[in-house]
Amino acid sequence: MTLILGRKQGMTQLYAEDGTLTGVTVVSAGPCVVTQVRSKDKDGYDAVQLGYEDVPDTRVAKPQLGQYKKVGVAPKRFLREERLTDAAKVAVGDTLTAAIFQVGDVVDVVGTTKGRGFAGTIKRHGFHRGPETHGCMNVRQPGSIASRRIGKIPKGKRMAGHYGVERCTSKNLRVVRVDLERNLLFVSGAVPGPVRGFVLVQSAKTARKRGAATQPSKIEAKKAEGKKK
Repeated sequence: MTLILGRKQGMTQLYAEDGTLTGVTVVSAGPCVVTQVRSKDKDGYDAVQLGYEDVPDTRVAKPQLGQYKKVGVAPKRFLREERLTDAAKVAVGDTLTAAIFQVGDVVDVVGTTKGRGFAGTIKRHGFHRGPETHGCMNVRQPGSIASRRIGKIPKGKRMAGHYGVERCTSKNLRVVRVDLERNLLFVSGAVPGPVRGFVLVQSAKTARKRGAATQPSKIEAKKAEGKKK
């Protein structure tokens, strides 16, 4: 698995050789420095810790600053640890750039969604509106939230509340272009988070291989049997 940290720079459009237009998100990927490598023998699991964007020593807590000085790496603004099966292939101090990705790679992009403050059930959960005629007063109200018998609101009830600022993953996005000079990745589709927001780009975990044999559904199997008869 390959992964890198970066910032979302915005969206644009790119033309392919056949003339098709694709909406892409521009991500400034790296350079990232490996600040720590965890092994299964010592820590119980394999993982790698990456740092992105240098910051002054005054912007980092003293325990973290001591860790950076111990490995000889400048303090970083964005620090993230992720599980990695082949963590032994990298060492502390190694630098990762956009060159680890190629055009056509399928990736997952993890980011933090935009904060939208306190929102109602229509905006937050997609509830339907109430009737708006004949003097109806519950146009945007959520309606009943529990019965009288239980006497309380059940856990997990979808209600109004804070919306956004949550970890979100856009899966199976395709790398359309790689700019090695500026360390930019052009990824198809949208990426969670605002412009200049931190993101994690990693190889897709559930990507389907093209041309792989898939199990036909029951409906498709019945149609195939009918054609044979």
